[in-house]
Amino acid sequence: MISSLPRRQSSGGQPAADRDAWLVRPDARPAARLRLFCFSYAGGGASVYRPWLRELPPEIELCAVQLPGRENRLLEAPYAEMSALVEQLGSVIDRRLDLPFALFGHSMGALVSFEVARQIRQRHGLSPVHLFVSGHVAPQLKRHQTPIHHLSEPDFVEAIRRLNGTPEQVLENAELMALILPALRADLQLCETYTCRDEPPLSCPISAFGGMADPEVRYDDLRAWQAQTSSTYRLRLFPGDHFYLRDGHSALLETIRQSLGLPMRLAVQV
Repeated sequence: MISSLPRRQSSGGQPAADRDAWLVRPDARPAARLRLFCFSYAGGGASVYRPWLRELPPEIELCAVQLPGRENRLLEAPYAEMSALVEQLGSVIDRRLDLPFALFGHSMGALVSFEVARQIRQRHGLSPVHLFVSGHVAPQLKRHQTPIHHLSEPDFVEAIRRLNGTPEQVLENAELMALILPALRADLQLCETYTCRDEPPLSCPISAFGGMADPEVRYDDLRAWQAQTSSTYRLRLFPGDHFYLRDGHSALLETIRQSLGLPMRLAVQV
């Protein structure tokens, strides 16, 4: 029953000792030459990226971002506003900028990774060696979808069902949905209320990815990411829908590996 669930705890103002909860490094690699920070889609957690470990070369250390409100942080209050989330992420990732780094984000994660790259530029004058964005319209464009975060619970669940990102057995489990709905609703509010500030383009290369059968994100939506970099830009589509990366991540990882195959260098001043 919902009334028997533990109360969610605030995620703001965390002491330094608690910041490790934000970054999951399932295979710490002391000899790594680069860190790849990965940001998940709305409602998703760090475990989405665990299967990548088998295919990432040893030179790359995976750092999956674990936001409050999911998986091992299920009882923490999720963030529903981009600037507050990015401010907190900045203080977390700061401690891991001793190596060159790249950022990857899918769907909501694409927006978050983009804003984190801007935050790092503002705080440190550093740039990632590459920004990989997947499954989201360029930040300066308006979303095609009608906002759903404010809907009543039955209507919200039905809208989530149409997105095809949550297994039906989860949607039919009332107690499980009671646990995951707050984070999912907050994530969608974060995306649906986001406004891109007018800033200079990033200086790092950007690669934009998408699913060929994605009904939400069109080719032109991905192509528009080119405006956000003064460096090189690449667009590639993969077989599948909006969640193409869950079943076909090998080709995606090979593309990422090739993009990072140039001689590694320290994060550059911008």
